[in-house]
Amino acid sequence: MVGQETSVTLTPLGGLGEIGMNCMLLESDDSIIVIDCGLMFPSDYHYGVDILIPRFETLLAKKDKIRGIILTHGHEDHIGALPWLLPYVDVPVYSSSFTLALLENKLREHNLNKYVDLRQVSSGDQVELGPFTVHFIPVCHSIINGFGLGIETPVGRIIHSGDFKIDPTPMDNQFTDLDAFAAFSEPGVHLLLSDSTNIEREGVTLTEMEIKAALERIFRQAEGRIIITLFSSHIQRMQEVFDLAAMTGRKVAVSGRSLVNNIGLARELGYLRAAPDATCSLENIDDMRDDKLVLLVTGSQGEPLSVLTRIAQGDHRQIKIHKGDLVLMSSRIIPGNTKAISRVINNLYRLGAEVLYEKVQGIHASGHAHREELATMLNTVKPKFFVPIHGEYRHLVKHCQLARECGVASERAIVLDNGQPLTFFERGIRFEDRIRVDSTFVDGKGVGDVGASVLKERKLLAEEGLVVVHLVIDQETGHILVGPEMITKGFVFEQQFEHVLDDSKCLILDVFESNPKASPKKNAERIRIVLRSFFRKVLQRDPVVLPVVVGV
Repeated sequence: MVGQETSVTLTPLGGLGEIGMNCMLLESDDSIIVIDCGLMFPSDYHYGVDILIPRFETLLAKKDKIRGIILTHGHEDHIGALPWLLPYVDVPVYSSSFTLALLENKLREHNLNKYVDLRQVSSGDQVELGPFTVHFIPVCHSIINGFGLGIETPVGRIIHSGDFKIDPTPMDNQFTDLDAFAAFSEPGVHLLLSDSTNIEREGVTLTEMEIKAALERIFRQAEGRIIITLFSSHIQRMQEVFDLAAMTGRKVAVSGRSLVNNIGLARELGYLRAAPDATCSLENIDDMRDDKLVLLVTGSQGEPLSVLTRIAQGDHRQIKIHKGDLVLMSSRIIPGNTKAISRVINNLYRLGAEVLYEKVQGIHASGHAHREELATMLNTVKPKFFVPIHGEYRHLVKHCQLARECGVASERAIVLDNGQPLTFFERGIRFEDRIRVDSTFVDGKGVGDVGASVLKERKLLAEEGLVVVHLVIDQETGHILVGPEMITKGFVFEQQFEHVLDDSKCLILDVFESNPKASPKKNAERIRIVLRSFFRKVLQRDPVVLPVVVGV
């Protein structure tokens, strides 16, 4: 029972109760394997923060036990945090050729590519890492070369589904190998970890063939230019664009660094095929007829500096909207980006374009399994225990409900939180003490130096503004030599509220007259308190007040 020595502990550092920052540890007595190491993009309330990564303290405290890092696929939420982990651990990284090519590009940006041991694996390969044997099983997703994992452990077999969907007619044979999952599961599976993102969507996902057919109809009917944006890692969709452009006598011009880089990688590795004359440069697009051109651009999520956003704002140097342009947004809207995307769509319509996107046209298929496909995975694997992964909390709960419907015992379908280790024995489980897993903020070159207090200050600055008060005083007499001078940022229009600022200067003078011998530091604090109270009373605003009192 629980007292047995043989055990394996599962510790999620990210990816549970959230979409992104996927990172999970499997640990035995003397070995750890890391499955994925992703980042998460900031929300609106993460003022100025660039990205969020997992907190690695727990892992680094045991870094001598790490035997390897396994990457299921190349999306940022699965590989993006590695540049902040790999400088501190010297272990091999295993994944497919395309995933490692994406990672190598990322490591090159951080000057780490020469120092990391990248080991390519293929579908069906096995890797032994201490007591763990990892089998790589191909899965269909919205990026090529994705893997599910079959892991032999000291307590039994574990399957990690990776991000997957079940497409019976995938592009380029990028399918989810249910036969391989079934074969690995035949001796019995102790635990299934499965993608939960689309548990709320009934039925099955659209197939990529259906998307290609929908895009073909659009390409044949379009009379002007076609501008298409998609996830820059979706090589299958890009192949469809090149194929359809060639079929309809169009050439493809590409704009956006991530697209250019990933297309180059995919071509080099043989995953994307296009004739040498299939493309044209941006410099030559004005010489081409509108009905002979496809523009493939970044900006599917309304990112501020992306190509499509700059086009929609009329700021792009080479691409301007023409009357009759058709814009295809062939990607899903990630929660949190709705406003930005809506703004781009509205601006495109203002400039005279027609826009098709997921809500109005079937031009995107999710890379994540819907409910029926998730049930198929459960029924194929038939696990003893089930832990849902990769989803918000409600997704995890609903996936557990589905697991029970598919025959998993109620007490063995378990919703975990990040930082909640769960130890598996051959005949039981044990919940361990929670560990700290709040995310680390990366802001410019700073890692972890922005926390709750800094974000609170940034929130105040963003919402209420800043008032800087400057004075120079004679330390012997307490007389004011210069000032008070007042500078405001993001607070009020100074001309419109000049009378309020003049009144506030009078309050500052009162502070010095009431106690002229007080130290500059003490008077600065009294000014801060008096002005905040005054602004709250008069304007119902609470700016950050920064008094600078210099004694000479």
